[in-house]
Amino acid sequence: MELQLSKEDMAEILGSLKRFFREEVEFEMTELQSKLLLSYFLKELAPIAYNKGVADAEAFLRSRLEDVSSSCFEQPLTYWSKARKS
Repeated sequence: MELQLSKEDMAEILGSLKRFFREEVEFEMTELQSKLLLSYFLKELAPIAYNKGVADAEAFLRSRLEDVSSSCFEQPLTYWSKARKS
């Protein structure tokens, strides 16, 4: 599943890539070069980040679900014990 970017996001990312290469690598990227590099990142690297995010979300949800039975439990038949204390 390839990540689809809006035109606005694409323009911002391409500008950032070109700036990074200009300022950090001292290389002036063309529009085509920056588009090709972004396309490569989206096809090759984005799935790694996506899968990691899904795995992290799954681990978070599993940790919360493990405790559901104890955190979502109400002791039954407590009317008389509560009434006597009052």
